[in-house]
Amino acid sequence: MKINSIKIVGLVLVITTLISCTKWVDYNPHEDFIITEQDYLKSSSDYRNMLVSVYTPLQWINQVVPIGDIASDNAVSGGENASDVLSLQQIDDYTHTPVNGTLQEIWVSAYEGVNRANYMTQYKAANLAGEKIEFAGKEALYGEVHFLRAYYYFTLVRMFGDVPLFTDKRLSLAQSRSLKRTPKADVYKQIEADLTAAVTALPAVQVQKGRITKYAAQALLGKVYLYQSKFDLAATTLDAVINANAFTLVSDFGSMYLATGENGPESVFEIQYSNVSPYYNWGGATRGQGNYAVQQCGIRGLNGSAQMPYAAGWSTNLPTQNLAAAYAAGDRRKAVTVLDIEAYKAANPSFNITYQVAPFKNTGLYNQKYLPRKGETSGQVELNYLNNFRIIRYADVLLMAAEAFNRATAPNDSKAQGYLNQVRQRAFGNASNNIAATGTALRQAIWDERRLELAMEGDRFFDLVRTGQAASRITGFRVGKHEVFPIPQQEVDISGLTQNAGY
Repeated sequence: MKINSIKIVGLVLVITTLISCTKWVDYNPHEDFIITEQDYLKSSSDYRNMLVSVYTPLQWINQVVPIGDIASDNAVSGGENASDVLSLQQIDDYTHTPVNGTLQEIWVSAYEGVNRANYMTQYKAANLAGEKIEFAGKEALYGEVHFLRAYYYFTLVRMFGDVPLFTDKRLSLAQSRSLKRTPKADVYKQIEADLTAAVTALPAVQVQKGRITKYAAQALLGKVYLYQSKFDLAATTLDAVINANAFTLVSDFGSMYLATGENGPESVFEIQYSNVSPYYNWGGATRGQGNYAVQQCGIRGLNGSAQMPYAAGWSTNLPTQNLAAAYAAGDRRKAVTVLDIEAYKAANPSFNITYQVAPFKNTGLYNQKYLPRKGETSGQVELNYLNNFRIIRYADVLLMAAEAFNRATAPNDSKAQGYLNQVRQRAFGNASNNIAATGTALRQAIWDERRLELAMEGDRFFDLVRTGQAASRITGFRVGKHEVFPIPQQEVDISGLTQNAGY
């Protein structure tokens, strides 16, 4: 399914509060607005349409994925020059400050998602008129709402640490000026509660592909436990997803990243993108239905024959030679993950390839998993690529479960090896590269495997931070500061929020 944005005039952002002064006691909001809160959530279709709007901000936070690699040893910012997308250059160089447009956009978009989810939970029992609207599938629908709110808060807490937490209603402008940061342990407690509710309410299978399922909620809950070092809970939760036999590793690793591979047998949760409603607004580059991050990955000035599948882009988020060198001989994931443009050009002389070498931080390599392809965009082509982000794959579930069993109170290294080696056997096409290590050596092997399997999918920085490896792997990383990003200065100014240490 491709989630489409909906616009409801006057519903969320322009609804005014009725004033109780005598002068206005007979005021009818319909004098100013076609649709008001009083008219909405009157039917099951209203609830379903509003649910679509809760999904929509998932598309807007797409810069979390490139940041997850650019802030790590997997990728560099690249681009045309040192000031090209300065916000990403600063994150790459570890010179970022609270004044950073990309971080501000992530904060605002994630909280827009929270606000929309809260609006729905606020009126679950009854709408504004006090009417109780019941319909088949309502509880499952709210399972999706709980998952989405959990995902937005998980994005915020792993990016920024302690963040404002509110769940009872959408926040008014006046209320936003008095926000306080909530300890991340309490934010995680709410995330767990939302995901637990989602697991209970959601079906195992959705009719529309791309809709959130019970297994997506379980997998995210397992990941949340892992981030908090709750390894026993993570192991049992992730094992439940594995034992459901609902997913399989696809035999052709590269096929997952094609349009035909979206929402396939290995997909647990994907952020859906679309090009069916062409978008043209450069002032809100991440706010359309398309995946803006795909254009960023493309090869600058690329041209060639009609047979060449790739389209040009901006040479951003370039894989490092360090990442390429981490793949062992025979690992088929390397060719799918990193594209050596010179090698590709030499292997395909009939394509008549020409391109502009990335002028800044050139590595000679490109992010092939999300490289822009011809025919997969529309409208303002840079803004409308339809490529889904593969957020949780079954291979990720196997590797998270392997780590959880290895680090559990009573470790089960045999089980951990089994899950790890399923992933490696797909990578090499045989069992000759299986891992037989135990204890801390097995743990490191699992962490290293996560890098190779999930490279350029946005997890690397967060994995290095949560496993304590960031300082030894990332140039410029300072312990006690760079585990989180700065709270955007605009939020500090508006709400008086305290800033993260060191910023």
